[in-house]
Amino acid sequence: MNTQLANSLAEAVSALSLEDFQAFQAALLSHMVKKTPGVAGGHACIRNTRIAVWTLVSLSQQGMGEGELLNKFPGLTPFDLLEAQVYYQAHPEEINTLITSHHSEEGWK
Repeated sequence: MNTQLANSLAEAVSALSLEDFQAFQAALLSHMVKKTPGVAGGHACIRNTRIAVWTLVSLSQQGMGEGELLNKFPGLTPFDLLEAQVYYQAHPEEINTLITSHHSEEGWK
């Protein structure tokens, strides 16, 4: 890990104006959650993983805590889980539809 680069980035981000910080957050979100054809059905996934946002949201709604999610998906970070929630807040209909569809396919009631 390049600690110097990480510190430089953190310093630059903390110096942004509110408007620029909001633009940075939107840009970061667009890079952290991706839809790739042929990966996880083309649904929104965290970074370059095959871990779908709807899966994380569904497990969270079923009571799985952050620690449990991080243990179940060791490639994720707390920031990834936050990004999944942010994506869900921006796209609730999309994620809720996927959760409902999956649960009905599995015979959940």
